[in-house]
Amino acid sequence: MTYRLLVVDDEPDLELLIRQKFRRQIGAGDYVFVFARDGEEALARIAADPGIDLVLSDINMPGMDGLTLLTRLKEMPGHMRAVIISAYGDMKNIRTAMNRGAFDFITKPIDFDDLALTIARTLADLQAMRAAERQRASAERARTNLARYFSPNLAHHLAEHPDVLALGGERRDLSFLFTDLAGFTPLAEALDAAVIVKLMNDYIGGIAGAVFEHGGTVHTVVGDAVYALFGAPLAQTDHAERAVACALAIDAFAQAFARARSAEGIAVGVTRIGVNSGPAIVGNVGGERFFHYTAYGDAINTAARLESANKVLGTRICISGETVRRIADFAGRPIGTLVLKGKDVGIDTYEPLNSIGCSTRCATSYRRAFKKLAAGDPQAVSAFAAHVGRYQDDALAAFHLKRLLAGEAGTRIALTHAPA
Repeated sequence: MTYRLLVVDDEPDLELLIRQKFRRQIGAGDYVFVFARDGEEALARIAADPGIDLVLSDINMPGMDGLTLLTRLKEMPGHMRAVIISAYGDMKNIRTAMNRGAFDFITKPIDFDDLALTIARTLADLQAMRAAERQRASAERARTNLARYFSPNLAHHLAEHPDVLALGGERRDLSFLFTDLAGFTPLAEALDAAVIVKLMNDYIGGIAGAVFEHGGTVHTVVGDAVYALFGAPLAQTDHAERAVACALAIDAFAQAFARARSAEGIAVGVTRIGVNSGPAIVGNVGGERFFHYTAYGDAINTAARLESANKVLGTRICISGETVRRIADFAGRPIGTLVLKGKDVGIDTYEPLNSIGCSTRCATSYRRAFKKLAAGDPQAVSAFAAHVGRYQDDALAAFHLKRLLAGEAGTRIALTHAPA
């Protein structure tokens, strides 16, 4: 590395002496010396050559002296070190120089061996400071990049402890959340580009904000869809509870968002959410050059399928029994046992109570009808019919009534095709 040094002194012989004493470093390209006769000329040199690393300046010079030059150097941007040359015993000026930002000093007559050591020590400190600055900038860039996927506190932790995201993976118990906005494609085609971009920025920003508020990780955003996970990279014993709370927060945000856009004349569809929990392999598998923190496992696919199932069920949130069993005080109602396409084993599913939008009396009425449905009671039809008559906005109850009227029975629901 080549360092650029500015020597400021009104003695003309000093330039010849320095070029002679440092001829080896100059020849090797380690040092490039620039010279000025006073402070004003030094400032002009720096303005013309902003790459100056070290200023070596006498104190007593005609025109602008060395102390004034030090004050001006402190006002300049960038990182530059200054070493002051002073007469032996001139401690008052030396102390003033150090207070004004000089890194070190040497005394006249100049001992060139001491000067060489002082220059080397000063440049080493400058190099260390610049390395620390680069490290801080790199950490800040890392935090900025991580903040796209993780909550601010978690992003800061990961930037400070990068070993957490080291290459490799491990099997963990996690929770997964998928969202999808109904009718996004025709909406995107109908609106101007600037309008749809702002709309989606606000929409995705709200969903990501809810994920971050609940300590989740945004894994992927594709169009209007968001995939988030809970319990990684930092372990969370309450990851299932966080995922359900996040789903409810997203549901509340999405409904408010749709109402606000409707007032502007923009019809935004329903946001559907699926949540599932289970074992998965999670880790950074992107290689040394590419960061890709991801998870693999059937539990993830199930969460995505549950999101899609909402379209058939008429619900907005569909949560698996695996998630519910990990929450001590889950409040919700049963949907039924879904048999997903390609699966033989059914999945118990639930809808959180406060996402239903009906009173406790409505929830109690639904449970009574569902109990009859689960028991194979012929009175289930009349129970659901009466319930739907009282609570006409209960889409899930209407779904079960339609099944019963079509001759189906029980709570086992076969989804023979993957819902769109």
